[in-house]
Amino acid sequence: MTAAAGTIRSGEGALARAEAFVRRNVSSFAILGLLIAFLVLTRVINPNYGPAGIVNLAIDVLPIAFAAVAQAIVVISGGIDLSVGSMMALGSVTSAVLMKGQGDAVGVGVVFAVLLLGLVVGAINGGLVVLTKVPDIVVTLAMSFVWAGAALLILNTPGGGAAQFLTTILSGPFFLPFLPKALVVLAIIVTLVWIPLKRSSRGLAMYAVGSHPLAAFRSGVAVAPTKIIAYSLAGFFAALGGITLTGIGGVGAPVPGAYTLQSVAAIVLGGVSLAGGRGGVLGPIIAVMVLALVRTDLFFLGVDPNLSTAIQGAILIGVVMFGSLIAMRKVRA
Repeated sequence: MTAAAGTIRSGEGALARAEAFVRRNVSSFAILGLLIAFLVLTRVINPNYGPAGIVNLAIDVLPIAFAAVAQAIVVISGGIDLSVGSMMALGSVTSAVLMKGQGDAVGVGVVFAVLLLGLVVGAINGGLVVLTKVPDIVVTLAMSFVWAGAALLILNTPGGGAAQFLTTILSGPFFLPFLPKALVVLAIIVTLVWIPLKRSSRGLAMYAVGSHPLAAFRSGVAVAPTKIIAYSLAGFFAALGGITLTGIGGVGAPVPGAYTLQSVAAIVLGGVSLAGGRGGVLGPIIAVMVLALVRTDLFFLGVDPNLSTAIQGAILIGVVMFGSLIAMRKVRA
């Protein structure tokens, strides 16, 4: 009888943990459902869309996904970084110039060097935000011009090269025809960096600072170092985005492009609160894929590119308004 009761309690505990997990990740499950729906819709619109299309989708969104992860970490900690695209450009041209004509051994060293550069550049952003006490949006907007200018000084037109190992690990499927190497690389890097960080005291400090900086300070959280670390990690992931740009295109990309705005759109759609302290990186990564599929579907339907941009914006606004409505109902309840 006792054993049976213990089994029942164990089953109830497992069910309670599963329910809590679903509640914590409801936005990620919702955006995942949206991704599946768009994949089905894409297949309906274009019956030829299959494994090759999924592989190309993963390759195309990889740099934006890293940008979204970078932005998510900063926003969770209560800030915002408008220099993500410029840092990606800086990482791209630096890696392209150093890799040109070099073998894989040198290429691996260049990757680590550029990642270190990203950490330093991100730390400079965070340090300026902390020391000047100027709003993050102003500091990072100003620094976006600095890093974009530095990228153009290194390489003012697309050029340089990419190590062979880099292009190999980013292109094509991984064993299974519908499993892209790019997606595997993204999953491995994010798992190795984000999950241990989120579960560490520093990760909890980022959420605390993002939720309420004063309360976090009074609780003994080192607010300034926490913000600098968040910006450093943003620089790290932005550098990864720049390296993948070089690996995918084979040359350095000195122009920042629209990656900053795309990263902000992805985190909003992915369930990260712009007020800070809530969200994760899985939702924004899936949101990047959803937004890319929207563009793909509109292309297949022959929609004018200018109109498709407006449609994407309308979809984003609709999703955000729907999420806000649900949040307000929860508060009232």
